[in-house]
Amino acid sequence: MSIVTVQIGQCGNQVGLELFNTVMEDVSSDSTKHSTFNDQTLTRFFDVPESSKEKRPVARAVLVDMETKVIQNMYEASEKSGRWKYGNHQYFCQKRGSGNNWANGFSVHGPKAEESVLNIVRREVEKCDRLTGFLNLMSLAGGTGSGVGTRLTQSLRDNYPQNFILNQVVWPHSSGEVCLQNYNTVLSLSHLYKSCDAILLLTNDNLNKICSQLLGIKNVGFKDMNKVIGHQLASAFQPAYVHGQTLWSSVEETFEHLVAHPEYKLVTSRCVPQTSERSMEFSTYNWPSLLKYLRQMLIVDSYMDEGVNWHVKVPPASSNQSASNYIKSISNQLILRGKDVTLADCQHFKDTALYANWIHPDSAMSVLSHHHQFLKYEKSATLLSNCQSPVKPLGKCLDKGWQMFAMRAYVHWYTRYGMMEEDFIDSFASLKQVHHSYANI
Repeated sequence: MSIVTVQIGQCGNQVGLELFNTVMEDVSSDSTKHSTFNDQTLTRFFDVPESSKEKRPVARAVLVDMETKVIQNMYEASEKSGRWKYGNHQYFCQKRGSGNNWANGFSVHGPKAEESVLNIVRREVEKCDRLTGFLNLMSLAGGTGSGVGTRLTQSLRDNYPQNFILNQVVWPHSSGEVCLQNYNTVLSLSHLYKSCDAILLLTNDNLNKICSQLLGIKNVGFKDMNKVIGHQLASAFQPAYVHGQTLWSSVEETFEHLVAHPEYKLVTSRCVPQTSERSMEFSTYNWPSLLKYLRQMLIVDSYMDEGVNWHVKVPPASSNQSASNYIKSISNQLILRGKDVTLADCQHFKDTALYANWIHPDSAMSVLSHHHQFLKYEKSATLLSNCQSPVKPLGKCLDKGWQMFAMRAYVHWYTRYGMMEEDFIDSFASLKQVHHSYANI
């Protein structure tokens, strides 16, 4: 059950590199080198040529950027790893970027790259015994990641209508990275909603806090935050059983449960524990404590177990208490890894008060697990949630973007590439509906 990863733009390529590094680090740390888990993991993320003299696994990835330097850096970094590599001719690049402009990426660079990228994707798909879907990695702030990424997602949907498409997107810093980031974010998300099956949101603000407060990194850079993303993606996407069974679950099955309703496609990720390597040997964890923290992180919309607010309580399902006091969910997926995983009690995540009142209890929560220890953690848990967490950042983005549009600020930068003002209005309207649906769960 293989995944083809499409790395788009500088951010998407750097995240992809960290994902493959993390997966191979985890596989290499397993003392049973030829375990079924390792075989399943390699099959999911890599192609291992049988006849080649070079035995390093080749990532099932397609690299896309409008500048050659980024692609060159990715290939050099994979070669230096010594554990895996990118295959020859698995990339598309040009000599000029998209200038942080969604319209330039979507309307100019996207159509030029489309056919070539699809040919590379097709070659990767043909190498898979069973394709479970696509993982597209991109940012929402820049022009290539957001614009070209959106265009390529639409092309994948047209060419692979039956396959699952998941877009992992990086939400820009709220303090601002580029002046056009709110436009780019609104345009990207509104179009992705029409073409992909699920959108996994990871925000730079939360990633920065994890690096500085949990991992003790003083001068946090994008590389540090990308490592955290790689950790979260690997912990979520590596193989696992349906909890209590010996049936492997695919990524497609995992996310189909999470995004069963087409109006709700936004997924967030939380992991415990997250600690620096120097602190790991002094830390011990048990399942009741880890799951207690993870549940509280969900209801108070926190992404760190440190300093979590314990004053917020979930009332009984029969109570009339306002849902505004805590985060409500559409669905949750809990993924457990490590020692004594079969003993973990997940019943508290099945509390009907955590979910919208129209959600059937049987479809609200599912659990995957595997006894394999992720990296050096004796026990670890990842929670994928389709919940109200995106309401605040999405609301702020819509407000700031609309204020700019009302003054027609920078609009001419987009119309020069063929966009109409009506395209902006349609994107704001469709995303406003998404925001309203989540706010009123």
